Amino acid sequence: MKTGVIIARFQTPYLHEGHRQLIAQVKQNHAKLIILLGVSPIKGSRKNPYDYYTREKMIKKDYPEIVVLPIGDNPSDKIWSDNMDNLLKSVFNAEQFCLYGSRDSFIPYYSGKFETIELPEHGDYNATELRKQYADKVFDSNDFRAGILYAYYNQYPKVYPTVDVALFRNNRSEILLGKKAINNKWRFVGGFTDPEDTCYEDAAERELAEECGEMQTTAMQYETSAKINDWRYRSEADKIITLLFSCDFIGGEPKAQDDIADLAWFKLTDLPLMIKDGSISEEHIELFNFITGKYLKN
Repeated sequence: MKTGVIIARFQTPYLHEGHRQLIAQVKQNHAKLIILLGVSPIKGSRKNPYDYYTREKMIKKDYPEIVVLPIGDNPSDKIWSDNMDNLLKSVFNAEQFCLYGSRDSFIPYYSGKFETIELPEHGDYNATELRKQYADKVFDSNDFRAGILYAYYNQYPKVYPTVDVALFRNNRSEILLGKKAINNKWRFVGGFTDPEDTCYEDAAERELAEECGEMQTTAMQYETSAKINDWRYRSEADKIITLLFSCDFIGGEPKAQDDIADLAWFKLTDLPLMIKDGSISEEHIELFNFITGKYLKN
């Protein structure tokens, strides 16, 4: 008799009826059942919010007799298939296996040596929609609050990429600077990159347009990068690293918008004194020192 193996992710806050029907159907055909849980290389995401241990406990609570094992994702379907076969044979050397999946499951990507069976969907259950239903729910319980801590402490420390723009005019003798409402000091315009940006140059162009309006400029030119001592992240493990770009003003009229309260052109020769008298935002001083060192060296 072969051992039944379900390959799935179970990325839901609870075992729904579709999961239970799937398990029950496979158990009807096999005395022994294994569940292989797919494990993403990304620690914590909207698509894969639950780590292996959380999902294992969820399954074992209702099905303590089921063996649950992790199978890591791999960019190569061939290597992933070999890893799965080797995992099963190394743990259960004398067993033969029958692998089960539902529609849109692992089966089209599997090239291993074991039999596969595609089962019909059990009800209209959508893991993505189920996660969305719980995404903004807040529960007044110690377990809920402990879960939040567990999730954050099991993430990798993150670096948030931002872009800043040095917009020049008059043969790079003048530069456009902005002020934010919450910080009455001059700074480069810029902001966080978006997942929709195709590259950092596009992110810089987008931020310039969002904060200064539509203008005509030359193409973005990379200047340097630096860790930013942003006040929001000074006591956090996560940090900001920005990429500074430059371009030349061609035409249009800069207009302060988005989170920029004021815009003004300054002579590059004024920047050293502005840094000295404290009118430049502290978090951008390193970038301004780079710009003045590069363009005022002559």
